[in-house]
Amino acid sequence: QVRLVESGGGSVQTGGSLRLSCVAFGATECMGWFRQVPGKKREGVASIRTGSGMTDYADSVKGRFTISRDSATGTLYLQMDSLKPEDSATYYCAAAHYTWRCESSPISPNDWGQGTQVTVSS
Repeated sequence: QVRLVESGGGSVQTGGSLRLSCVAFGATECMGWFRQVPGKKREGVASIRTGSGMTDYADSVKGRFTISRDSATGTLYLQMDSLKPEDSATYYCAAAHYTWRCESSPISPNDWGQGTQVTVSS
């Protein structure tokens, strides 16, 4: 099991930016960010393969969000620019240990962070 500790999030106005961070304590094959609003299914936002650095994004965030990972510290980031009110959600960091869990879009995580709230006001 990989422990994931998130930070970042908060409130911002439309068009603003936020950065989320997630430190992973343990080895992973891939990591990603998901988001969820009350009453809706959790959705994948972006993911990154730990080894190759290959990334994948949901259509709704392409061109606005950037996922990256610092291999030296094992920290995952999500840079969110041009934020919209519909981006408001609880954002979760996620990680998968097995290659097959990284081959779907979105990835199929083993472990989850505690979640951090992002609120975008109009």
